[in-house]
Amino acid sequence: MQPYSDPMTHDSVRIGLISISDRASQGIYEDQGLPALQAWFGEVLANPVEFVSRLIPDEQALIEATLIELADAKRCSLILTTGGTGPAPRDVTPEATLAVAHKVLPGFGEAMRAVSLKYVPTAILSRQVGVTRGASLILNLPGQPKAIKETLDGVFAAVPYCIDLIGGPYLEARADTIAVFRPKSALRSPA
Repeated sequence: MQPYSDPMTHDSVRIGLISISDRASQGIYEDQGLPALQAWFGEVLANPVEFVSRLIPDEQALIEATLIELADAKRCSLILTTGGTGPAPRDVTPEATLAVAHKVLPGFGEAMRAVSLKYVPTAILSRQVGVTRGASLILNLPGQPKAIKETLDGVFAAVPYCIDLIGGPYLEARADTIAVFRPKSALRSPA
């Protein structure tokens, strides 16, 4: 499903999607993270969107390089990772994300875990983080499609205003999906 877009009234946005999985990147099983993310944005986002997607193994140096590429070279306003946030030895997504961060936004990690704890007690094991790098917001999401949707449903209301504050496009959700929050002073007048 392609995202709804009205290029006459909505800013276009480039979103980076990174699925981090040793086995999926080797073709052992089909990646489910990237399709889940694209489907979620197709249902929720009102902006025209270009996705820049990557499927990579759990290698910290490669994750760091991919995050830098999507933020600095591809100029993605929002970058979402899936997978690699647990306590297993190969789970290094948060370390890679923090290594390339300019600013850490602890509230995103706290909120994502709080959302997930409503569904599964093991959410307490998650080490998800939210950071900025230049004009890019980077969020670590869970790896399972159901958990990706639950997490985005729970935290996306704050994402557009964060992107405003770091110099990105004005993101808008479809009215019948998620209520995006912005202070009155940050609201754009209807066209």
